[in-house]
Amino acid sequence: MATGFIKSLIITATLGAALLFSQAAAASKGKVLVLLSSETQLELADGSQYPTGYYLNEFGVPADALQQAGYELVLVTPKGNAPRVDQRSVDTQYFGGDEQEMQRIQKVIANLDGINDTHKLADVLKGDLSQFDGLFIPGGHAPLIDLVGNPEVGELLTYFHNQQKPTAAICHGPIALLSPQQMPAQFIDQFAQEGQSQAQDWIYEGYQMTIFSTPEEQVFEGSLNGKQIRYYPAAAMQAAGANLEQAEAWQPNVVVDRELITGQNPFSDKVLAEALIKQLEQAQ
Repeated sequence: MATGFIKSLIITATLGAALLFSQAAAASKGKVLVLLSSETQLELADGSQYPTGYYLNEFGVPADALQQAGYELVLVTPKGNAPRVDQRSVDTQYFGGDEQEMQRIQKVIANLDGINDTHKLADVLKGDLSQFDGLFIPGGHAPLIDLVGNPEVGELLTYFHNQQKPTAAICHGPIALLSPQQMPAQFIDQFAQEGQSQAQDWIYEGYQMTIFSTPEEQVFEGSLNGKQIRYYPAAAMQAAGANLEQAEAWQPNVVVDRELITGQNPFSDKVLAEALIKQLEQAQ
């Protein structure tokens, strides 16, 4: 009787371990690298500073969808520091007026591995990029500070472009796409100063894409007490050679061209997440 009982325990434990292993395997379909800004102060046209960061829903809603779909998220910033939320985005208007949903997404972000100690971009570039199945760049105005004109960001995007791996960016996140070109910092500085510039060997030239529109940006500027941002992102993308597809202000709009998935504004969060997951699934 004792021997039979022990055998039964062993079989039960073995089956339990196998079940846990299979559940863990099923829960991890692959890794998605999430590139966030390290910065929190955006320089405006007059030299003053505007406090910023990532937009809560633009980061949290796709992150939540990716995790629920079975993908592991790996967070990276240029400095390897903790990214900060733009407090203006902690607003129920971006969650259909649902306070509980907003709080749930806040908890999703707070519980992400590495949210308080992200990987440093330079270290990620030295590592094995082939482990990542896709790349996601959330918005907020912070990407205008350190994800544009950044050669390291350019190197990262060039890898995903050459491998044709899903690359998604939302709202101001797509401004990072200007980094993979010759002399990216000079391009953006000249555009900010003169309103025109010419991209050199830009890998996304001719791609269909979208970004936070100029009319939407002008609405944002209305909250700055007469101040302005240094340049309009949509105009800079167009000057570089992007084929912009813009919807009416504040309407969801996601554009897919080859490996590139871009969302126009905060209200494009769910559609962008769906498009990214669809591409990730097709690539498997």
